[in-house]
Amino acid sequence: MEQCLSKTIYPLAPVLGAQPMSNQNQIRYVTYCGLYCGLCAQRNRIPQQASQLQKSLHEEGFDDFYQYVPEMKETFPPFWQFLQELAKFDCTCRTGRGGPPDCKIRQCAEQKNVTVCPQCKEYPCALIQSLAEHYPTLIQDGKRLQKIGLEKWVKEQEERTKRGVVYADIRYPWKT
Repeated sequence: MEQCLSKTIYPLAPVLGAQPMSNQNQIRYVTYCGLYCGLCAQRNRIPQQASQLQKSLHEEGFDDFYQYVPEMKETFPPFWQFLQELAKFDCTCRTGRGGPPDCKIRQCAEQKNVTVCPQCKEYPCALIQSLAEHYPTLIQDGKRLQKIGLEKWVKEQEERTKRGVVYADIRYPWKT
């Protein structure tokens, strides 16, 4: 790629929750298990960091300079494209673009015809309890959702998002 990449626009990915959501879209950002997508680093932190890195590289001229460094000539354009994709990545388990494709929790919720697991009479089931070993607020957040309803719960989650809270900061590792 011999052309300068500096003509690329670097939109800073918006923080989810910065704009109020319509009732219709509220459930889009609530996973079946009861996590809130706005608190996921994949949605809330990583896009902003990717956009910021791309902006910094651009300001330092790396989007043009790479062509003069043999080691970067082939690897920089795919890296740049990767940053662009990260900056605009939009996922949610509701559309099939988030979470494991074979998620047992999603399958169970769909079979039981519940929109979100805290609405299930068996909540918290063994699947949720297992996930909660990694997400320590999951069950308490689910109980809160049951108590105050989806609309108010989403507003509370949006406030957490505005404060920069992400699950990655409190999540327990998958591998020990």
